[in-house]
Amino acid sequence: MINQLGMNQRLQGWVNLLWLPLPLLILIVDRICVRKFGTKSVNKIQWYILVTLILLVVLNYVRLLTE
Repeated sequence: MINQLGMNQRLQGWVNLLWLPLPLLILIVDRICVRKFGTKSVNKIQWYILVTLILLVVLNYVRLLTE
């Protein structure tokens, strides 16, 4: 899987490091929102986001099956 696009392992490692700030940013924003709005409202928003993402995955799967 690493060499799927013809990249060597060193270049693939650097590309993977470029994705590292995104989860860290999500965690930092989550902690700030919990402090500002409280856990109940943030958990409710996170459930809405999770359900929306699952719905998008299911719709994409159905779309791919119909092609």
